[in-house]
Amino acid sequence: MSESPQKHPAAEKDTKEARLENPSGVLYLFQHESVPILIDAILTLPPGREFTKTELADHAGVTRQTVSKYIDLLVETEIVEEVANSSPRRYRVAKSDAVQELFELNSALNAAGE
Repeated sequence: MSESPQKHPAAEKDTKEARLENPSGVLYLFQHESVPILIDAILTLPPGREFTKTELADHAGVTRQTVSKYIDLLVETEIVEEVANSSPRRYRVAKSDAVQELFELNSALNAAGE
């Protein structure tokens, strides 16, 4: 097995800066301070539970304005989905691969911490 060539510290810095300037995946989501808090709160909701922005804000311990700022990002990344024909607008945890993976990761991390 061959060893990876040593990278110069400046090259590592360039890679880190490039990732921060063009985030993708988890970094894209977590670059926003409140998004991990919202996701953590969402992962503790019962399956199928619908909620408004205000209810999610109360559950997460953030302001409604914070939820309003990031709800479109959570919909775009298929973490939550809008409930059709709801007034006021309601949301629920999406049935997506992303959410399934988040639940599995969350469970594994919780089990490791026990």
